[in-house]
Amino acid sequence: MKGGKPGYYPPIAGRAGFGQVTLNLWDPFNLVQNNSAEKKARGLKSEILNGRAAMVGLMGLLSASSVPGSVPFLAGIEGFPQYAGNVMVPFSNDFTLTSMA
Repeated sequence: MKGGKPGYYPPIAGRAGFGQVTLNLWDPFNLVQNNSAEKKARGLKSEILNGRAAMVGLMGLLSASSVPGSVPFLAGIEGFPQYAGNVMVPFSNDFTLTSMA
């Protein structure tokens, strides 16, 4: 098995052969390549913290939909939609598209 560097996207600009790909997938305008190591580390830390905040927010929405009043901030919002199904169905052993109906 061929290994690689995690998170590395090789440059693809001009390599497609048909002239359609003009930008790279990561950093298409070369805005990050000249950043210092400190700035790159700060950006990585910010990205990780934003991802964690997004996960906490999603779990808050799921718990507020499943157990009314479990998130007091969302309980005060008039018209907050309540999910009538089982939020854990995708993690069960018998998950099929028909079980979600």
